[in-house]
Amino acid sequence: MNKLQAVESIAQLQPYIPGKPVEELEREYGIKNVVKVASNENPQGPSPKVLAHLKQLLLNPLEFSRYPDGNGFILKNKLAEKLSLSAEQITLGNGSNDVLDLLARTFASKNDEIIFSQYAFAVYPIATQAVGATAVVTPAKDWGHDLDAMLDAITAKTRLIFIANPNNPTGTCLTGNELQHFLQQIPENIVVVIDEAYEEYASGHFDGYHSMLPALEQFENLVITRTFSKAYGLASFRVGYAVSSSTIADLLNRVRQPFNNNTFALESASIALDDQEHIRQCVELNWQGMSYLVNGFESLGLSYIPSAGNFVCVKIGANCAQVYDKLLYEGVITRPVANYQMPEYLRISIGSMAENERVFAALKTVLA
Repeated sequence: MNKLQAVESIAQLQPYIPGKPVEELEREYGIKNVVKVASNENPQGPSPKVLAHLKQLLLNPLEFSRYPDGNGFILKNKLAEKLSLSAEQITLGNGSNDVLDLLARTFASKNDEIIFSQYAFAVYPIATQAVGATAVVTPAKDWGHDLDAMLDAITAKTRLIFIANPNNPTGTCLTGNELQHFLQQIPENIVVVIDEAYEEYASGHFDGYHSMLPALEQFENLVITRTFSKAYGLASFRVGYAVSSSTIADLLNRVRQPFNNNTFALESASIALDDQEHIRQCVELNWQGMSYLVNGFESLGLSYIPSAGNFVCVKIGANCAQVYDKLLYEGVITRPVANYQMPEYLRISIGSMAENERVFAALKTVLA
């Protein structure tokens, strides 16, 4: 008999399931030239300046044997300059998922409560359960966050509130005014985390949206999280960060693992920040691709959830699981979101125009 006994909250945890990798589909189905639109990745890739810098790094073998800068000095100072903040307000993570986990570990434990919305990012319940806290899931409103419901859910046990804006997987978005009003009603002892992983896509493209970074001066209990995995095209490097008061950042950095970002990730993210023209081009191509796909959905009589990110959820219906499987045989990997209680929907990332055309053609074929 196995006598090993994990902590109860960990033993009952359902792990995060990533999108199916291209290599796995090619291996299982014997298919080549696969299109993956399952993980909200940037089809344009990182800035050419990043690629040129990486080639130079690879010429120096000492880069492989030296520990990275454990404090991420250069990246943190570049971020501070870009965001008009102090470097002491920044916490670096191995992807923004890492930062979300740090926040749960720092501010919640057994007998505490963490609030997040129905249809919200899957990492929130994982981080909550991992620390033994109780998840308080508020009903969604039009597929997005119902801030009034979240306010009503606050109790004396509430320690954290997670809000993704734009939200993944639904793509819904709150206005800056809505969030400002919400923050004004939150007790000072509750940490509010605004997850802005898709900020670059929403900014300037969603009416009323703006980052909540300026609100940091007003709310000591506010934390903003962001990532280099999406618009910056550095998903494989795993670089995310939180901006907050220096008090919160100090606490997060006490539990942050040493050297949680490798040298190549730190330097690539630093270089990427210098190429905002690349970001502008990627965002522009994203919205061109979004327009193409939603027009295609409408031509097929499919409804969808309007999205402020680089992905869109399209309603397939009761046969959604079968359509997902059929698309795999067409060499197209999408993302079923039944685990988000959305069994009739597929989430489709915006790819290159050639990939978008391939996705639409495959969808049209399997639905015929």
